[in-house]
Formats: sequence, structure tokens, C-alpha cells
Amino acid sequence: MINSSGFKFYEGKMPCEICGLSARNKLCEGCVNGAKAIHALLTSTKSDNSSANTRGPVNNSTNHAANTSSSNLSVSKGFTLALRRASEMKEKVNYLSSCLNAFKGQVHKDILVKPGNNGPSIAAHKSLLSANSVIFKFMLDSDACKAPPGHTITLAELSYLELHALLEFLYRGELPKEKLEKHVYTLSIAADKYEIKLLQKYCEHHMLGSLNTSNALELLEISETYKSYSHLKVEAMIFIIKNVEGIVFTPKFDAFAVENPHLAVQITRASVVTNKNKKHKV
Repeated sequence: MINSSGFKFYEGKMPCEICGLSARNKLCEGCVNGAKAIHALLTSTKSDNSSANTRGPVNNSTNHAANTSSSNLSVSKGFTLALRRASEMKEKVNYLSSCLNAFKGQVHKDILVKPGNNGPSIAAHKSLLSANSVIFKFMLDSDACKAPPGHTITLAELSYLELHALLEFLYRGELPKEKLEKHVYTLSIAADKYEIKLLQKYCEHHMLGSLNTSNALELLEISETYKSYSHLKVEAMIFIIKNVEGIVFTPKFDAFAVENPHLAVQITRASVVTNKNKKHKV
């Protein structure tokens, strides 16, 4: 369902009275957390004032009033800033909603994007593709693409579902959790290949959050192959060294070492250095 502000919410829920997003009660989780932060700030201010009082009597009432006024002004500015950011976020959501509606509604689309598995093409907007990727811009600025609407480009490395997820991200700026989890590795590779900076950050953030003993080697391999994910490589290596026994002594590591001998050497060396440092500390 869509409320009067243009926001989507689900059956059994209501729009937040502050920002308009979906909420179980009168306020959404984001606004509740914002209120808690403001309350914490106010509590901290009161605590500071109490501490000042216990140190001794205040001889200068004018200074005390000025300090109180300054604290209140700081809180007021913080609250105003929070409201301004909420308003900006609401405008951003409205903007992205209009982009998504254009994607779903086939409005003025002038390019067809075809997956590599002979799946159906998906209509899109050249301007949006170009704005999000310098590689797409180069492709679409070529003479071959300066054709009437309906021209087709092919992204051979993507399946239909992966391509749909990529385009959905370009129009929305985010993806449903289950769709991201399903396609994050493929999307991270596409983001690197087509230099889609926002998608690179989005995928890296998700991969960092999902790092575990089952996928650490795979994430390390991705970060080594695709240089956009240098932070992921560092964190994956640190995680592997911390959990080296549970990762190295597995059939998965044996296969990984055959395909990535240089990374296997790096893991071994880092493990030796870490063990030496531990012994020195003892």
C-alpha cells in the first residue's frame, strides 16, 4: 500500500507520524532511536550540571545561566539538525520511489539490457545507466548505441535474475535483504567491472557484515581478484588468522590453496608472525 506521502507500508502497519515510513506504532524504529539519542543527550547535560554542583557552590549566577543557555542551545541545534536530516531523507526516499516507479512502469525507456543466458531483455534508461557508471556511459556514448530507442546492450556475465537485481539497485539505491544475500558475490563483481561506486560500497558493507568461517576464504579471493575491495581483504585476512585452525585444516582450504597459492602463503606467514607475537607477550 502507498500512503498519501508516497511511502510504502504494509498491511497491519501505519505510517510514522514524523517521517511517514512504515511503523508498527505511531513512530518508526529510526525516529524512536533518534528520540532516544536526544533523551540521552539531555540526560548527559543534566548529569554534567549535577557534577558541577557537587564540586562546590556557584558564585557567578550569570555564568551558570549562560552555561545552561548554551547547553539548551546545543540541544536545540542538534534536534533541528536531526529534523532537517529526516526531511532530507524523506525527499530522497520520494525521489528514489519515483525512479523505481519509472523502472517498473516502463516509462520513457530507451535501451534494452540483455542478460547472457538468453533470458528476456529488461528495458532501462540510458541516462540513469550513464549517471551511475562511467563504463556504461562509454558504452552508450558509442556510435553503436546512438540508435533509436529499443537498442540492446548485453551483459553476458549476468543471468536474468542477477541483471534484474543490478538494475533494481541502480533505480532504488538498495535491495531487499534476501535478494542481496542471493546475488551479492555476482553484484560485487559487476560493480567492480562497471565501476558502480555505490554498489561497490553496498556489497562490501554486506560482505563484511556476513564474514564467517564458511565464507572467509571466498571473500578473501573476491577481494584479491577485484581491487575495489581492499578493506574487505584486510578484514578477511584478520578474521582468517584469528580462526586459522577452523579454516586451514579443511578440504575447502586445500582447494583454495591450489587456486590461490599466493594467498595461502600470505595466510601462513601471517599466522607464523601472529604466533611469535603471542609467545613474546607471554
